[in-house]
Amino acid sequence: MGSHRNALVAVVRQELAEARGTARAVLAAAESARSEAQRRKKLIRDAYATCLAQLAEARDTARQDILRRTQAEAAALTRNVESLAALTASGAAGTSWRYWTPTEPDRVGRPGLLRIGTVAYETGEERTKLPALVPFLDHAHLNVLGDQTAVDGVISGLLLRALGTTRPGDVRLSVYDPEQLGGTLAAFAPLGNAGLLSFVSPGGLGATLDDLVEHICRVNESVLAGEHASLADLTGTGSRPEPWRVVVLLFDPARTGDLTDAQRAQLDRVVRTGVACGVHLVVRGLELAQHPTVERVAVRGETAACDTTGGLTVRLDAPPPAERIAAFCRTTAERLREGPPPARFTDLTPEKIWTESSAHGLTAPIGDSTDGSLVCVPLGDDPPHALIGGPSGSGKTNLIYAWIGSLAARYDPGELALYLLDFKEGVSFARFTPGPRDPSWLPQVRLAGINVNGDREFGLAMLRHLGEELRVRAQAAKRYEATKLAELRAEDPGGHWPRIVAVIDEFQVLLAGRDALAEEAVTLLEDLARRGRSQGIHLVLASQDVSGIEALWGRSGLVGQFTLRIALPKARRILADANLAAAVIPRFHAVVNADSGVAGANQVVRLPDASDRSVWRALQRKLWQERPVTCVPPRLFDGDAVPRLPDAYRPAGRVPDSSADVGSSPGAVLGERIDVAARPARLRLGRMPGRNLAVLGTRTDEACDVLAAAALSLAAQGPARFSIVCLDASAERPAARLVAELPQADWYGLGDLDDLFAGLAPDGIPHYVVGYACDAAGPAYRERLRALLAEGPEQRLHVLGWWRSVARLRDDLGGIGARLDTIGAWVALDVQGAELSPLSPQPGGPLWYPRRRRALFFDRSVHRHPEVIIPYEVNSDHT
Repeated sequence: MGSHRNALVAVVRQELAEARGTARAVLAAAESARSEAQRRKKLIRDAYATCLAQLAEARDTARQDILRRTQAEAAALTRNVESLAALTASGAAGTSWRYWTPTEPDRVGRPGLLRIGTVAYETGEERTKLPALVPFLDHAHLNVLGDQTAVDGVISGLLLRALGTTRPGDVRLSVYDPEQLGGTLAAFAPLGNAGLLSFVSPGGLGATLDDLVEHICRVNESVLAGEHASLADLTGTGSRPEPWRVVVLLFDPARTGDLTDAQRAQLDRVVRTGVACGVHLVVRGLELAQHPTVERVAVRGETAACDTTGGLTVRLDAPPPAERIAAFCRTTAERLREGPPPARFTDLTPEKIWTESSAHGLTAPIGDSTDGSLVCVPLGDDPPHALIGGPSGSGKTNLIYAWIGSLAARYDPGELALYLLDFKEGVSFARFTPGPRDPSWLPQVRLAGINVNGDREFGLAMLRHLGEELRVRAQAAKRYEATKLAELRAEDPGGHWPRIVAVIDEFQVLLAGRDALAEEAVTLLEDLARRGRSQGIHLVLASQDVSGIEALWGRSGLVGQFTLRIALPKARRILADANLAAAVIPRFHAVVNADSGVAGANQVVRLPDASDRSVWRALQRKLWQERPVTCVPPRLFDGDAVPRLPDAYRPAGRVPDSSADVGSSPGAVLGERIDVAARPARLRLGRMPGRNLAVLGTRTDEACDVLAAAALSLAAQGPARFSIVCLDASAERPAARLVAELPQADWYGLGDLDDLFAGLAPDGIPHYVVGYACDAAGPAYRERLRALLAEGPEQRLHVLGWWRSVARLRDDLGGIGARLDTIGAWVALDVQGAELSPLSPQPGGPLWYPRRRRALFFDRSVHRHPEVIIPYEVNSDHT
């Protein structure tokens, strides 16, 4: 029994022990799970906190980025709006009253918007104000509603801005103010003195509206009739053919019912059609009919809302002071009475240069008309040539400057070539060529001649050059026509010849006298005037002397080609005899007539000041910087300048020795030819009889220069020997300089002539005897001199001698009746033409009147008639 109980107790104890062990294991597992759960809970909470922090940071970063982008975009939009406002409401249209001044528009500008106040809004931490703008001229009618006092201030400001942004006379006001009888806009009353303001009587509204409707109908009819290409001609860019008509209707809201049905109908017609025809309404106290051209402005105290700004609130500007309005109106009226200011030279130039083609002619403005519109002058098939006249001081040179500048800004050097010649004493055209102070030049200028009043030969040379150009173009045109290339040229605008405009100021100098030069000049002018129009060559002749104009009148075939006439104040014989317009125009004006001076074709032009060097320099530099790479500087011929002997005609170092190759016919350079190209006058000294040179005259310096230029140019061409014979003390200094440049030259004086003739043995090398005052050798050496002149050239012995008179040369060659064939070429200085008759093929000698630094050159083997040359400067102190 006891054993059984003990066994049972043991079993129970065993089971309890196992149960406690199991419970402890389960508890340990639960504790472990609890610890793991707490650890995971802590991790999740930490991750959640981290995530919240990251999200908050990302949110803040995104918000800051959005704010920055919003502020940047707002600032950019603000700048864009400000720029747009500055463009559409520049100057007086948008400036606050504190800084307001009237601003006259550009000739090609359209009316913009007008400021009535500001629109305020916040950009970030800043508060920005932008101008509130409304359309008016050429855009809309204005219907201003609200408190009468505030509305009147808005209307006054809008009218002042509209007047301040247009030219005087471009806007005409009509005011209907039955309650105040015009007192509402009394500050504008001074405009009435110039006819720019009229007040409508209380009973005159119906007549005023009827007049507006008739005006609109007339404008539309003019468009249909072709007087204007479209209504844009009236409301587009440039000067208007007639002013805007602005009608201000100031109604009392309580009495708008007084309008009749007819008046309302006419008012509605004006609303619908007026803007396109330059008629605008400004209405207070009456709501206009709905229309796209009606801009409504609703005024509420110091703020307003308008169609343009939408829902934005506009803070209105204070009305302009009445005294400022009155002062402006007085100034405008005075300016209108004085007439509009003349065009500026810069107004003649287009915004973009070189956009025109000269294929069908040249057109360029030279000034403006009395209404301010630019006046263009054509040159082409009709009219082909121009004649300009006006007394001294009337502005002829200024007119030519304006015309040249206007043409040069429109046509590039491939479209236009200018040849400019001034026969009066002055340097009018020198500014178009490179100079020591300004290296720029006008790219279209090919030739400029100044101070040529004593060098008619240069004018003739230019006409010959143009005649040759005419011949080349005519031949080319025949080839084009024969090969069907004319159509190809028409398709290629760049394939035509550049048009040539030759301007000859004081042209009558060229035609003066009854000599061969004048006859040839007239023949060339007639040919150029008659045939040049078809080949793109145009002549512009100008004169300040009545006798100059009359030089053409006896040549009907010539004057009939000059159908374009430009007469300056007090000009005579330019226009038709019955046309007295030039006698009544004021200074700085001109009459342009493209119908040979007939009175019905007059057009009065106000000329700008085109003589200002600073303005010209700015234009010329702009054109010069855009010149093509193939463009070369123009040829400048200055009649007062003495050309230097070019370095190319001076020996570089010592004269080559006898071992060098000997040229067959060296050419002696004597001076510069009076020609379009600055070419030297050459004398070929070959092995033919008579190849000697005689310089004739008493001007020692010029004679020495001719001899020195000849000797130096011969030395530069190859091996040669030189014998310098100086028989005049006044020539010793230049002769010594020549010897210094020719180190191997031999020097001979009066006592060395025997040695000279004894040493003239031919050796195959050209030998030049340069004689200063050969006539001083005396009778004892005449025979040997004659033999040298007659036999020397065939043995390469040539005499380059200076004789102080033709009579002394003739004595040295055998006296009266002696043959002068041994002198094949001569250069005459201060020798009258009649004295040259023994040496000239012309009976009685050439028509030659000596003048300073000019010489008459004749080479029997080349010339039919002598030519005038300019001796080079060789022996001056600065060489």
